[in-house]
Amino acid sequence: MSPDVLVIGGGNAALCAALMAAEAGASVLMLEAAPRAWRGGNSAHTRNLRCMHDAPQDVLVEAYPEEEFWQDLLKVTGGLTDERLARLTIRASATCRDWMRRHGVHFQPPLSGALHVARTNAFFMGGGKALVNAYYRSAEKLGVRVRYEAPVDRLEIEDGRFVAAHVGGERIEAGACVLAAGGFESNREWLREAWGENGRGEWPADNFIIRGTRFNRGVLLRHLLADHGAERIGDPTQAHMVAIDARAPLYDGGICTRIDCVSLGVVVNRQAQRFYDEGEDFWPKRYAIWGRLVAQQSGQIAYSVIDAKAIGRFMPPVFPGTRAETLPGLALALGLDVEAFMQTLLAYNAACRPGHFDHTRLDDCRTEGLSPPKTHWARPIDTPPFHAYAVRPGITFTYLGLRTDETAAVRFGGQPSENLFVAGEMMAGNVLGKGYTAGVGMSIGTAFGRIAGHNAARAAQRQGARHAHA
Repeated sequence: MSPDVLVIGGGNAALCAALMAAEAGASVLMLEAAPRAWRGGNSAHTRNLRCMHDAPQDVLVEAYPEEEFWQDLLKVTGGLTDERLARLTIRASATCRDWMRRHGVHFQPPLSGALHVARTNAFFMGGGKALVNAYYRSAEKLGVRVRYEAPVDRLEIEDGRFVAAHVGGERIEAGACVLAAGGFESNREWLREAWGENGRGEWPADNFIIRGTRFNRGVLLRHLLADHGAERIGDPTQAHMVAIDARAPLYDGGICTRIDCVSLGVVVNRQAQRFYDEGEDFWPKRYAIWGRLVAQQSGQIAYSVIDAKAIGRFMPPVFPGTRAETLPGLALALGLDVEAFMQTLLAYNAACRPGHFDHTRLDDCRTEGLSPPKTHWARPIDTPPFHAYAVRPGITFTYLGLRTDETAAVRFGGQPSENLFVAGEMMAGNVLGKGYTAGVGMSIGTAFGRIAGHNAARAAQRQGARHAHA
């Protein structure tokens, strides 16, 4: 029997859509490309949700009003965001947690060292895996059917209306459909095509590590854009990209592969040169630009260098880095030119100006006369032992997606579809043109997943009513 609503995907946005549609009385079928053990996409690797709140609320301290959230988003995106949809996401983040709790999600105060986000982000008890499992349990109770290892390879669309989806040779009709199948970050060929050759004979995408699921290959995204003329949003080279441990596995290393000491030291490339301001802003607002910065360096590798003064001030990596008692010894251990490395470190140390160091605020420890500068938290690297972590670009999700509006409808030729909707990574580029701030991906997925599910149920009910009167 055909479902009222078909949800394609299996992560947070897809689950929110399925739950909302089921709550609205629709019969729902979810198609998840991954096996059951790997269900949930990138959502299984998440930890928290960025939340607007005007006063202290359970696990959130102080206040984080709409305007501050908006200004944070505006700053990290450089203005590449749709303000209407961004503010919709922000406002929705203030009211979604009670609904999440009703579906089994539990929250906890942030752990010590969790990026100073007790004011802005609500952490999931047990992380994203627990959230995903809670939603699947709730979906099952509501009668949502879930099929695993069911990748959809194409859709039938007539005049902007969804008709059916194809899983291999199987055709599945539905009254409405929600697309929440992720970006194309695990499609190496598409990444190579987007990034191209860098003029040094290198294809940067060949050295990208995929932080999350191997199943987000962008098959439906490309199909909608190329074959059906769906309206697009975003730059295919923009993504949530983090500087992660160069030793990380190719897929599913998740959050534990991140290196969080960047703002406490300096970062040098293979030529032992600094290339960006490590202290530009708080790490939660800047960690997701460093993957892209490293991707632009020779060999797509860089080295985060700290001294003993930084230890204990950041979430330690899973594996120890390279350690040495002297800076020349550290350069040798990293395989960097010792003379060039020492020139960079001595110039940095000499440029540091005395101040009152405080990593919990934008302090006055800065460099002077140095390019690039270090704007905050600049202290000489002079106290052994010295540590360094080799980092590579870790791509979480891509920002190229489907243009949408407040209804979460997919758009064709300037018109919204009446029964095809989109949520999560497939439309995040409407809010995130570039950059990132911690937890906002889950805010977008939750807001638009719920909107898409609700509107898909209404669209399916309208179609059912039309058929009944036909």
